[in-house]
Amino acid sequence: MADADDVRRVALALPHVEEIESNGFDFRVAGKGFVWSYPERTAGRPRVLRTDIAVLYVGDEAEKQALLLGEPAVFFTTPSYDDWPLVMLRLAEVDVARLVELVTDAWRMRAPDDLAGSPDRGEATG
Repeated sequence: MADADDVRRVALALPHVEEIESNGFDFRVAGKGFVWSYPERTAGRPRVLRTDIAVLYVGDEAEKQALLLGEPAVFFTTPSYDDWPLVMLRLAEVDVARLVELVTDAWRMRAPDDLAGSPDRGEATG
C-alpha cells in the first residue's frame, strides 16, 4: 500500500523534479506537472486536496482508457478530467513498486526528450 510520502520520495528521486508548494503534493519537471494530489470537488463545498489519491499524467486517451477499464479499483476519472490525459490513482490500491513504475512513466512523458531518454536519469527505487 502506497501513500503520499511514497509519492514524494519517488518523485523527488527523479532528475530535475521540483515540488510546488501545496497542501498536498505537486511535482513538475520542466514546468510540467506529472503527479499531484487530487483536488476533489463536490457541488456546494470547497475543494479538498486528497493526498490518498494522486492525479497522474498518462500521455494519451488510449492509455487512460486502458487503465480505467483494466483496473477500475485502482484508477478512476471524473467529468472535469474528460478531455485530459490524466487519471486518478487510489494510492492504497498499489504497492510501492507499482507506484515507482507509474510515477516514473508519467515523469518520462513530461520530461524533455534529452532528459527522459538519458541513461543516467536516476531511476527511483521502491
